Amino acid sequence: MKEKNPWQTPVMIIITVIGVIAIVALVTVAVLQNRPLLQKYKYGIVLDAGSSHTALYIYEWPAEKDNNTGRVEQTHSCKVKGPGISSYASAPLEAGESLRACMQEAEKLVPGKRHHETPLYLGATAGMRLLNIENSSASDKVFQAVGDALQKFPFSYQGARILSGQEEGAFGWVTVNYLDDRLKQGLETTGALDLGGASTQISFVSNNYDGSESPRNSVTFRLYGNDYNLYTHSFLCYGKDQALKMTLAQMAKEGPATVFDPCFHPGYTATKNYSILYDGPCVSDRKPQAALATFTHTGKGNFLQCQEAVKSVFNFTYCKYSRCSFNGVFQPLLQGPFGAFSAYYFVMNFLNLTDTSIPLETVKDSLKRYCATPWNQIMLLHPDVKLKYLAEYCFSGTYILTLLTEGYNFTSKSYSDIKFIKKIKSSDAGWTLGYMLNLTNMIPAENPDSPPLPHVGYVSILSVIAVLLFILFILFILSLRPLWPRCSKQPQIV
Repeated sequence: MKEKNPWQTPVMIIITVIGVIAIVALVTVAVLQNRPLLQKYKYGIVLDAGSSHTALYIYEWPAEKDNNTGRVEQTHSCKVKGPGISSYASAPLEAGESLRACMQEAEKLVPGKRHHETPLYLGATAGMRLLNIENSSASDKVFQAVGDALQKFPFSYQGARILSGQEEGAFGWVTVNYLDDRLKQGLETTGALDLGGASTQISFVSNNYDGSESPRNSVTFRLYGNDYNLYTHSFLCYGKDQALKMTLAQMAKEGPATVFDPCFHPGYTATKNYSILYDGPCVSDRKPQAALATFTHTGKGNFLQCQEAVKSVFNFTYCKYSRCSFNGVFQPLLQGPFGAFSAYYFVMNFLNLTDTSIPLETVKDSLKRYCATPWNQIMLLHPDVKLKYLAEYCFSGTYILTLLTEGYNFTSKSYSDIKFIKKIKSSDAGWTLGYMLNLTNMIPAENPDSPPLPHVGYVSILSVIAVLLFILFILFILSLRPLWPRCSKQPQIV
């Protein structure tokens, strides 16, 4: 009888147990890591009711990652035909009607089964702020008409309201840094420069600002486990359209029959009404006592004189704080890169001046040449641009440079920290995405839990388990060796 190997049974038991554990671990990791992903999305709609126009934005994110981890992206935008809703003060029903075409687009693009759960927001900015100051009753009627029109669509209407300037600036900052992945990764943030038709906003994080000086300009956020103390300020009436009215009103304060304007091209001429020029809260106090009904607006095309005219609507001297931007408003030292969007981008892109690596003096020289170009040549060069907008680019470019350098104190060196942007990763830069992220709680205060395993870790564990199983198999084969039949021949006895 063969003698039984004393260690064979324990080894077999150990090998079997470890093998079973390894197989279970392998199957578990594979199931957890490769569970099927639901290709379903949720949606949100935001209407940006600006002073000059309204735009609709559709956002989507993975439905299974609704709890703060899904990447929110813009999938569609629609520019509403006609002016901003504040322009319908005398015909409020038309404000609601103007939104119909873009809302019908949204109805087609958002899957029908998601309609009832898709939040719909309308945020109005400086145009409605001014109308509310001038005529609150008219403002209420416009909002009523807009609300009635939007509630006819099958979305989850969340109301329409006027954003404060501080909200507009802060949400613009959130948008820029969210799209750039700076918040989730805890990187240095990008400041936000927003220029609209009736207001302008500056928002940035500065190590030199703790909110104690001018607390009303401070907004605090806790995002992805990081604290941000944001400086933000909105200047009502300093959007490019209202700034143009203020500058022209300052030139015409004596009520002349002809206003010679260095901010318009030589050869430009137009007859304009004094009543329209001084219509609105930003300019009503500048109206001359005795003025003709109309005046002739004549262009001179001189950049340096235009810059002096633009400076006349700013107050650079009064400041009760340690430092100011303009009009006595506190501003800490500028810090970090900045993204300049909305009208900043559209104006500088038209002028082919978005490259901020070009020295500031070279930018000014380019603008000097552009402003001095005769009006008839400008019209020939840009036949597809509406004359009203085309005539204003010299002023708008000069105003932007003056606002950035004289107003916000960007120097020839720090000017290169500005990047003129329209989109970031296919989404428009602006306040709308930040607004929706805030209202839907899509950005967590703390970092979300990590996924079970990154791809590299998953592959590594599978490799280790596979090697372990191979070793166990070899050991198992070797443990059976004493049971193998002996091949040596025994001598036979005859």
